[in-house]
Amino acid sequence: MEIEVPQDRKSTFEPQVVKKRQKDISDINQKIISMYAKGMTTRQISETIEDIYGFETSEGFISDVTDKILPQIEDWQNRPLDEVYPILYIDAIHYSVRDNGIIRKLAAYVILGINTEGKKEVLTINVGDNENSH
Repeated sequence: MEIEVPQDRKSTFEPQVVKKRQKDISDINQKIISMYAKGMTTRQISETIEDIYGFETSEGFISDVTDKILPQIEDWQNRPLDEVYPILYIDAIHYSVRDNGIIRKLAAYVILGINTEGKKEVLTINVGDNENSH
């Protein structure tokens, strides 16, 4: 995408999204990925970007950005694990999502392992139904 910066003889123009002489907007990509990772839909991300930055992005553009990280996710999922993790932490993050107009409670279950070198590794993250007392 070609970006044209208007002439500004007094240097008072300061772009808010793409800074002067900036060739890409990778920062916005990171923000999109962050919002996507938090469970926002492409429509919600598009609306949020318009609210914050004042420009429209299509849902297709949002999908293109999030699709770029799919190979990294697959690499992470297929990475070799150690045979032994002396310490394991198991926890869940609970959140609500709207699914066809119905709000559902879900949980992201996280298993964190401490390897034999003392380094932390996220072993898995699984999304499932929320825990209940039944």
